[in-house]
Amino acid sequence: MSREGYKSGFVSIIGRPNVGKSTFLNRVIGQKIAIMSDKPQTTRNKIQGVYTTEDAQIIFIDTPGIHKPKHKLGDFMMKVAENALKEVDLILFMINAEEGFGRGDAFIIERLKKINTPVFLVINKIDQVHPDDLLPLIEQYKSLHEFAEIVPISALQGNNVETLIAQIKKYLPEGPQYYPADQVTDHPERFIIAELIREKALHLTREEVPHSIAVVIDSIERREDSSTVYVGATIIVERNSQKGIIIGKQGRMLKEIGQRARMDIEALLGSKVFLELWVKVQKDWRNRLSQLRDFGFREDEY
Repeated sequence: MSREGYKSGFVSIIGRPNVGKSTFLNRVIGQKIAIMSDKPQTTRNKIQGVYTTEDAQIIFIDTPGIHKPKHKLGDFMMKVAENALKEVDLILFMINAEEGFGRGDAFIIERLKKINTPVFLVINKIDQVHPDDLLPLIEQYKSLHEFAEIVPISALQGNNVETLIAQIKKYLPEGPQYYPADQVTDHPERFIIAELIREKALHLTREEVPHSIAVVIDSIERREDSSTVYVGATIIVERNSQKGIIIGKQGRMLKEIGQRARMDIEALLGSKVFLELWVKVQKDWRNRLSQLRDFGFREDEY
């Protein structure tokens, strides 16, 4: 049952890899539900962030950056991204003000032309450019597609984000509150815990271990006689050399990944966490459908 005048709806966030979609989502929701990395292709699954106020509920869908696939995991991520354009009330097409127009944007705009959903052009990272550089960029994109609104923001600094939220509300239909007011995502906590561990591994290893990392949560245990939550997880890599990098000299890298991830997991769960990590090699897992399914990448859910 919906309250009179209450707005609710689904908003898809799309854009080339690394334009700041996850940073924006985390800024709006107010806590970390999407992992962030300065490497493209961090987000693999569709992540729903739920933003609730007195007068509206916005369900954000963060998608993998639209790109040309190179393996089965890439095919999966592209299907997720394209499906996210369908059956939503509004699309935010996010671009990076600093990078400007790229071939990937032309690829996305071609797809946007085929749908009737309203599209906002959201120009992110405006804190990185001179204001005079924005106008030519806006004119360039306006000549390529008819956008419902054009909103420049800085997701990192928070500039103009509230203005964007206000504009989104105007375009949403009246509807029910789909989720409880205190719920911020539809993902189970074990998914978010796995993502937080993966973020730390990506961040600390930089170029040495590319996106051939998956994280599987083996156990989450809340013991009756203890306020500590015990988490066991396995980091999956594709090669023995990558395993060596993740573990590091005398186990230092794995320890650092664990320490950083534990802090975020404690903030998420609101309790003390004991985190135990293992590393396992599964050769070429990104090209094996059975292993993709084991690691939670299920096409039929999208």
